[in-house]
Amino acid sequence: MRDFDVLATEPQAILPPDAGKILIPLAWAAIRGGLGEEAPFPSDKPHWLLAPGASFVTLTEGRSLRGCIGSLEARQPLVDDVRANAIAAALHDPRFPPLDAMELEQVSIEVSVLSPPVPLTVDNFSAAYEALQPGVDGVIVEVGTHHRATFLPQVWTDLPHPADFLRSLWLKAGVEPGVWHPGTGLHTYTVKAWQERPVGRASG
Repeated sequence: MRDFDVLATEPQAILPPDAGKILIPLAWAAIRGGLGEEAPFPSDKPHWLLAPGASFVTLTEGRSLRGCIGSLEARQPLVDDVRANAIAAALHDPRFPPLDAMELEQVSIEVSVLSPPVPLTVDNFSAAYEALQPGVDGVIVEVGTHHRATFLPQVWTDLPHPADFLRSLWLKAGVEPGVWHPGTGLHTYTVKAWQERPVGRASG
């Protein structure tokens, strides 16, 4: 038995409020299938699930990240994007060993669906701090052609101040923090996210 939560994030217009009732089982079925278990995909495929969509799937164990893989642009139907990212988060995130079937009942899953990214027209940190909306904006940084990283809006929970948020994002992108490098560009997006966690685990 598991509890099902809708997280308080910016709504995604193309999705119904109860989309998580389909997206969460879809992600779990993909992961179980990737582990070799019998896991038929949910048969209900509404029109919004077949439209192009970009998603992230995040796995946590306790309060520790256990895998997170996603897409920043909608390049395939949302149903396929969620499946692919769920399997990748569970089995192919290079930061973690592949998820073991024995861990499944201990792992929380979150599916986030992204809005299209929009450019943030700033050219220095002060302007970026003013423009960003903590708790709302997901942020993509691109420096040149070789450095790109993103933080979902959920990361603001751990890094609530824009300076700390961007410093960590710069580090994730593999560039020197605290320096607005030539060719730096920021994009923002919002998400609609749903989380399922094991029953009995404290939320937080």
